[in-house]
Amino acid sequence: MKKSNKKSFGLIAVLSLVIAAVCSLTSCSDDLDVQQSYPFTVEVMPYADKITQGQTVELRFEIKPEGNYTNTLYTIRYFQYDGEGTLKLVDGPVLVNNDRVLLESKTFRLNYTAKSADAHKFLVVVEDNFGSTPWEQTFEFNGKDKGDDNGGTIIGPVVGPVTPVIR
Repeated sequence: MKKSNKKSFGLIAVLSLVIAAVCSLTSCSDDLDVQQSYPFTVEVMPYADKITQGQTVELRFEIKPEGNYTNTLYTIRYFQYDGEGTLKLVDGPVLVNNDRVLLESKTFRLNYTAKSADAHKFLVVVEDNFGSTPWEQTFEFNGKDKGDDNGGTIIGPVVGPVTPVIR
């Protein structure tokens, strides 16, 4: 009886190993499913909405992806359709209208310098290298006079003679 128990135990062990091997080999797939493209948003810090000719406004950005893949690259481009000015990456190149520039960091700053006294309007687009939905935002700056201080009182020089009041 002991021999038959050993045989049945050995048979069960061998069958278990065969079943485990068959299951593990048939469930293998050469396709490793690694997600590379994650949706992202871009946060923009508050900025001034009025600008004078020759004035520079700093725009601060931070890319916030929903996941993290180390080989993700981001590019930026812009299109100006109102006013005249230059947009420059701080510590980087001046952007050319509709040309892509590689961003070296997820946090970056742009300087917009007005070249005219008109209103300014341009679209900034950030894209990743996987073709996911790009982030877009329009920036608008109203032209202002050099003396405009957003509604404050401007004290100008006194013109004409000053007559003292004696009491």
